[in-house]
Amino acid sequence: MKKLPISVCMIAGAEAHRIERALRSVSGWAAEIIVVLNEEVRDGTDEIARRYGATIFREPWKGFIGQKNSAAEKATQPWLLGLDADEEVTTELKAELEAVTERDSSYAAFDFPRCTFYCGRWIRHGDWYPDRVLRLWRKGARWAGIEPHARLEINGEIGRLRSDLLHFSNESINQQIAKIGPYSTDFVRFQRSRGKRAGLFDLVVRPFWRFFRAYILRLGFLDGWQGYYIARLTGFSTLTRYVKIREDEVAKES
Repeated sequence: MKKLPISVCMIAGAEAHRIERALRSVSGWAAEIIVVLNEEVRDGTDEIARRYGATIFREPWKGFIGQKNSAAEKATQPWLLGLDADEEVTTELKAELEAVTERDSSYAAFDFPRCTFYCGRWIRHGDWYPDRVLRLWRKGARWAGIEPHARLEINGEIGRLRSDLLHFSNESINQQIAKIGPYSTDFVRFQRSRGKRAGLFDLVVRPFWRFFRAYILRLGFLDGWQGYYIARLTGFSTLTRYVKIREDEVAKES
């Protein structure tokens, strides 16, 4: 099979239970697969990745942004594709990647929609879809943003692809809820470093708006009870972030 001029860049912890699907979806046509693996991982993730031709680098955890930049710096191909262990590149998306990387494109990067499978259903509405992710870029761009939400800094025009990247995140509701605490802590740390405070608007209006936008305006109600729960949890996680800012304010004043 013809190899595309793409370095697939992945970061991973203990992902032996699910990384194979992601690797299988790019093995055979990507010129290079790079996996930056947390140094303490011993569950066999590295052995699985090597079976699909990946080059493994064991490194201490530097945060999502640091790990992603480390993977990108090791790439040798002109185009880089960021892929998570819980994602899968479809045949349709691969065809689009082939088309844009083999022609003399003026674009510096491309984004494409990501479709999430959640509690037995593909989510097609609300805040979770089309959930366009910027994951294909020319070598040289760097990751930035607020932990854990890394974003690419692109110098140039960004193109848009149409095919979905499949996402198999949140294997259980418990797992999804468990993310709220650490993610909100990172948000609070960043906001407080900028001197931001949380007022009545943040505590009352923001959470309601996030639910209303996801469930009503973005048609989350068409995704059944899963769509309702996602919208409610989005509102709750928003409330949690700003309440924790108030908690931090009180702790520093006492």
